[in-house]
Amino acid sequence: MRAVSGQNVMFSHVTLEPDSETPLHNHAEEQMGIILEGELDMTIGDETRLLKKGDMYLVPPNVIHGVVTHTKRTLALDVFSPPREAYK
Repeated sequence: MRAVSGQNVMFSHVTLEPDSETPLHNHAEEQMGIILEGELDMTIGDETRLLKKGDMYLVPPNVIHGVVTHTKRTLALDVFSPPREAYK
């Protein structure tokens, strides 16, 4: 992951390896993003969807979410507002 942040927003370029998982979690920051390459199953709240290149997503603050990748490397651009302190 590579992150850059301003005062009110943060971009995070994420590389996810094949057959990997980001466990379910939540955080206070709003998160949205776009899949740049590959595909993954993304759970937001109680809904799971297959996301492919060009698909976008929105995770409201404090909502449980996580991802599981498939057989290809996946690249995503996440946007957080406000910036995530844990990523600075």
